[in-house]
Amino acid sequence: MGRILGILLIIGGFLVGIIVSALMLTYRSEGRLSAGAMVLGLALGFIVLVLPQWGIGAFLLWKGQKDVKIEAQQQQQRKLLNIVQTQGQIPISDLAIELGISRNEVQNMLYQLVGMGIFTGYVNWDEGMLYSQQAKELRNMTKCQVCGGELELGGHGIIRCPYCGTEYFLD
Repeated sequence: MGRILGILLIIGGFLVGIIVSALMLTYRSEGRLSAGAMVLGLALGFIVLVLPQWGIGAFLLWKGQKDVKIEAQQQQQRKLLNIVQTQGQIPISDLAIELGISRNEVQNMLYQLVGMGIFTGYVNWDEGMLYSQQAKELRNMTKCQVCGGELELGGHGIIRCPYCGTEYFLD
């Protein structure tokens, strides 16, 4: 909505600029205004009427484009969550293909979802497999489900196995 309003304000600014210019030229040609008064009228018309419309329109256009990018990212995150929760486990390569993004982008998206407290599960980066699992089951774990190694805290909401590289995501 912001993009459309921004475009309309920019176009409106051009139309107002044309109208102000036409009026000033008409009044000058009829002899109602001196050359100095016409220039002053044009300057004031553009400063007071046209430039604010262009500025606000450009801001709304920029903000609208930014909002579209954020919404697209949120759609990708929803799609990732739906795929993992539906299938329970999925190869990261399949997930990257399904979402049309790189493996690193999948990893960054997972970390974002974990940081927001939305996703719980675990991933084995070496094996390339992502698993969805309830946080209750993960909180009580002391041993890695993949290799049996002792788990250690790896960051906010993440527990890592130092032996096989599996990461467990908690909410």
